[in-house]
Amino acid sequence: MPFDVLRVRQDFPVLGREVRPGVALVYLDSTATSQKPRQVLEAMDAFYRRSNANIHRGVHTLAEEATAQYEEARARIARFIHAPSPRQIVYTRNTTEAINLVAYAWGRAFLKPGDRILLTEMEHHSNLVPWYLLAQERGLTLDFVPLTDDGHLDLEAYRQRLSDAPRLVAFTHMSNVLGTINPAREMIAQAHQAGAIVLLDGAQSVPHFPVNVQELDVDFLAFSGHKMCGPTGIGVLYGKMHLLEAMPPFLGGGDMIKAVHLGSFVPNEVPYKFEAGTPAIAEAIGLGAAVDYLEQIGMEAIAAHERELTAYALERLEEVPGLHLLGPQAGEKGGVVAFTLDGIHPHDIAQVLDHYGIAVRAGHHCAQPLHERFGIPATARASFYLYTTREEIDKLVEGIYQVKKLFG
Repeated sequence: MPFDVLRVRQDFPVLGREVRPGVALVYLDSTATSQKPRQVLEAMDAFYRRSNANIHRGVHTLAEEATAQYEEARARIARFIHAPSPRQIVYTRNTTEAINLVAYAWGRAFLKPGDRILLTEMEHHSNLVPWYLLAQERGLTLDFVPLTDDGHLDLEAYRQRLSDAPRLVAFTHMSNVLGTINPAREMIAQAHQAGAIVLLDGAQSVPHFPVNVQELDVDFLAFSGHKMCGPTGIGVLYGKMHLLEAMPPFLGGGDMIKAVHLGSFVPNEVPYKFEAGTPAIAEAIGLGAAVDYLEQIGMEAIAAHERELTAYALERLEEVPGLHLLGPQAGEKGGVVAFTLDGIHPHDIAQVLDHYGIAVRAGHHCAQPLHERFGIPATARASFYLYTTREEIDKLVEGIYQVKKLFG
């Protein structure tokens, strides 16, 4: 079926609300978090109403139903990213926790003083700070791939830095500020040739276009449920099985053990040895429902819709005098547009736009080094998803003209 954005919007209750009487919501902050379709809300509500119980421990009907739904969601998530086995899907709270899990469990076990980690200047803080902490603790060296003026990674510099034999390469699949989609498959292959393990931050890619971990040959992939029509409080770490099996547990407690004795314990098998304590059961079920929803619409269709929207948004925004866009041109980026306006702070832009019901983000977007690279403290950012329309982009542009009028 052809992609019908108006039909899609009917699945998202919040998109029909008014933020104030007579002021309709124009939600352009999906990079921060996506809205949730009724299919996800209903799946979580049904679990709490009918099957709420703890998992993996009980043998009564509700416990078995809860466990089955929790594990079925894991299997659907594995299929969504083409993981060879559901056992390679580790539930976490979010992308941040997934990256920290790798830093603490894999990094502490396998990195030694003097080892190098290669990152980039466009990373979210979640893919910087865990490595800063580990480097301080273990005496590691951090290198960074610079950015070009048009918002791409300098791939020649990347190849040069790989010659220094980093043990780990970690980079974002798609920038949450610039929208730049990095050539992950090529970069991963080059890193492997240099002998490095690769962690890919998929927080902005998995929700927006097809991601196949086997085609990418990536070692670790991290992503969040709340950015892909799922609930908050649930994320995923995918890992190659031999790496997950070699890693020690991340947290200690219930369900991550096979046996506990006074003075010793035996860890559980993958993935359960990384899932200590009662997990976010309803949230995992909600993420499974979100995956079903996205698959029903089609990730290729979603990606095509966002490409068309992004091209239109860039065309309209370039008309605005004094507005400066960051990042690559249309066709080289996802549905994110970050910009500045001469003489007007991004927070003021966002506040005035909110008066007209237009929700955008302002600040450094947890990417301060990127903003420092371009010599600016902050940007305003509009971001799109499967439910965004051209008319909403027109309202954004109209709102920006109102900002300019207010500030003279």
